[in-house]
Amino acid sequence: MAGELFKGVETIQARATFVGQRLDLKVFENTAQLAAVPLTVLAGSNGVAVLFRYGVIVFFGLQSSEIISFLENIHTLIVERFSHPESDQVELVRSPAEAEGMEQGRIRVQDFSLQRLQIVAEVMAKSVVLGHYEVSLAQHFDRIEPVAASLNQGMRAGPKGRELLQHIGDVLMIEGKMIGRVEVSEKPELIWDYPEHERLYLRLGDEYELSERHAALERKLALISKTAETFLSITQAKHTLRVEWYIVILIVIEIVITLLEKVL
Repeated sequence: MAGELFKGVETIQARATFVGQRLDLKVFENTAQLAAVPLTVLAGSNGVAVLFRYGVIVFFGLQSSEIISFLENIHTLIVERFSHPESDQVELVRSPAEAEGMEQGRIRVQDFSLQRLQIVAEVMAKSVVLGHYEVSLAQHFDRIEPVAASLNQGMRAGPKGRELLQHIGDVLMIEGKMIGRVEVSEKPELIWDYPEHERLYLRLGDEYELSERHAALERKLALISKTAETFLSITQAKHTLRVEWYIVILIVIEIVITLLEKVL
């Protein structure tokens, strides 16, 4: 079956969509599969879909109407579905006589074998996840900027502790999803089984700048987390100092009352 994918076709469209936080793929365990890791199934009239547990689906050779129909059919399997999913599209070209890789916005591959489509899917899936969190972190930066400004102004104004804890919690969740689920910086398991396709994976990874974008996100995550933690630490220290002053004042008042009672 793998050798017959898109037989006689010279170009196909690939579309990656980050549909939700997670996909429940258990329902596919007893269905016909082209491959189990990553899960690859036939879709549409003559297309293929590669599904990743962390919420991305990459479609090959499907019309827009077929993609919409496919997503509607599996909508119950999408956990925390996004209202505005991150997506990307690229054209794949069968080019057996040329080096594989990206050229002029198109991906050249020697053939449309199952393993090559899965390699392309792995790269595109990681790219749309990075794109999603790049947008999300930009919003976090907008919210954390007043925190940094308040630090620069001697903390005369700033967010509450609960808001700061939310910033830290959001950062930890993003880190957990990128590192624990998506494994952006790790090579896919497919490479270990088919090492001959590692060059294609590395070339596409370079074109999509997976390593650079992941490193940039990690730096931003660290900066947001450090800013929030610093502000929270200073806030808590100020609260502790204020309580200590209240205790001192109460002790002084008690001493004064005691002295007055003795004098009177």
